[in-house]
Amino acid sequence: MPGKGGKGGKNGGRGGDVQLPSLGPLGLLRWAWTQLTSMRTALFLLLLLAVAAVPGSLFPQRPANPAVVTQYLEDNPDTGPWLDRFQLFDVYSSVWFSAIYLLLFVSLIGCVIPRAKAHYRAMRSKPPRTPKRLSRLPEYGTLAIPASSGLTAASAVEQAAQMLRKRGYRVDVRDLDGDRPSVGAERGFAKEVGNLVFHTALIGVLVSIAVGGLFGYSGQKIVVEGESFVNTLVGYDSFTPGTSFTEEQLAPYSLTLDKFDVEFDRESQTHYGQPLDFAATMTVRDSPDAQEHTETLKVNAPLTIGGSRIYLVGNGYAPVVTVRDGEGNIALQGPVVSVPSDGMYTSLMVIKAPDAKPDQLGFVGFFLPTAMLDDQGVSYSGDPDPFNPQLNLNAYYGDLGLDEGVPSNVYVLDTENLTEINSRNLDDGGIVLGANQTYELPEGKGSITFDGIKRYAALDIHYDPAKVWVLGFATLSLAGLAASLFLARRRVWIRSGTHADGRIMVEYGLLARGEDQRLSSEAAAVRTLLEKQWLAGSGAVEDNGAGDTSASGSGAHSTHRDAKPEASAADSKAAQEKETGKDS
Repeated sequence: MPGKGGKGGKNGGRGGDVQLPSLGPLGLLRWAWTQLTSMRTALFLLLLLAVAAVPGSLFPQRPANPAVVTQYLEDNPDTGPWLDRFQLFDVYSSVWFSAIYLLLFVSLIGCVIPRAKAHYRAMRSKPPRTPKRLSRLPEYGTLAIPASSGLTAASAVEQAAQMLRKRGYRVDVRDLDGDRPSVGAERGFAKEVGNLVFHTALIGVLVSIAVGGLFGYSGQKIVVEGESFVNTLVGYDSFTPGTSFTEEQLAPYSLTLDKFDVEFDRESQTHYGQPLDFAATMTVRDSPDAQEHTETLKVNAPLTIGGSRIYLVGNGYAPVVTVRDGEGNIALQGPVVSVPSDGMYTSLMVIKAPDAKPDQLGFVGFFLPTAMLDDQGVSYSGDPDPFNPQLNLNAYYGDLGLDEGVPSNVYVLDTENLTEINSRNLDDGGIVLGANQTYELPEGKGSITFDGIKRYAALDIHYDPAKVWVLGFATLSLAGLAASLFLARRRVWIRSGTHADGRIMVEYGLLARGEDQRLSSEAAAVRTLLEKQWLAGSGAVEDNGAGDTSASGSGAHSTHRDAKPEASAADSKAAQEKETGKDS
């Protein structure tokens, strides 16, 4: 060795540098896998996943409402593109969210499998050997069985083992042929089983959510009274499929909105006019060959048809209008959906008539169920029920921009290439129509008629093939968590021996794995059973220095090793041995 072992030597002495062996590629991979599959890493990834989901509630998400995202980008030209680069408008399908999700999945699997193997070996192994000094355990006590009982040290241990077995312990009897036979017992393996079940079920929840995201879909549809919806791709107003979705997954059901009823509060002074109940009466056909049946859809009472869940998420009015062009032909006829903007159902309305000739026509304005005038002559809705329905519109003509095949929002009228012919700012004024009234447009552009009112229901349709599995695994995880929290892992040892005067001296000790506040009550229960088995009817309960643990008392069990209760003269030696830490 260089330096001959001097203190300042390169490789020797206290002052020398310690050279650690290099890990190498395989060792580095093994170290990384160990770190990833540790419970600390799994908990950190679970917390990180919860934090990563926060932007999904702070920013609009493109899969849920792409129009809102587009509007957000227009309103925030500086920060919006940067947020989009970091996929904050597609959080749950982003690269970084998926990476956390997959790492958590791998980490949980890496945690559960080794722990499951170790627990399986522990369940098949025998309880730990009997400690030499039971008095050092947190719960400890002794009993003296009179010689007149006819017991032997071996039979006492066998009876104690039978008693522990009835309490759910796994027992192992040792040294029956020796002077100091004992029994070791253990129970509470369900605690670790619950822990493993919890983590395994959590993996199941993650897998089920992934399956639902791959093969599920969601869509939205507005159905007007008297109209039908068929579960096909072209039947949806908007549709968001899963990554592995195929059109064959759509169940061939159909439904017709027969009537939509709304009940408003007409008695309360403070909540007058507020809705109390919504009910959509529908005729449903589960398949083209199935019989029709009637269903009622309500808020928080969805329908299940063909494996899909149908929710009622909105409603409103659809005024029925007829638009004629400058040539007198009908360019548009039927209900037009309006969007409520307040509790009185003041609704925004856009009408597009691309078939009008010689110029396309467009209208934008609002619908009032019960039209009233304020002090300044401005119209407003005074009640959500249609007691005095009225249309207030501005009219335009020109190119609506629909002939190029570019998708556009049906609830927005782009007036860039249109000419305004009716509004408050023009001499002809705006269009004000009551029920069954017609307005002739200026310059011979056509006319518009307010024919009547229908209601509509906004439906949200979800299909998730793994939702039952998510519920099952979530319930299983709660059960496993409850077991891991409320069950206790405990060990009991009971040892016996024969005193010189013929009595059978028994000592017992209990130990919990981890912190167990109920260990003392378990010790008291074990002692009570032992006394009932051996000392019932003996007239007295003898104790060898374990404290006042008599079953005939209040049930309290003192386990302090410095307790010195009264004992018989024959037991003084055993008590002294316990005090000095010797094997009793």
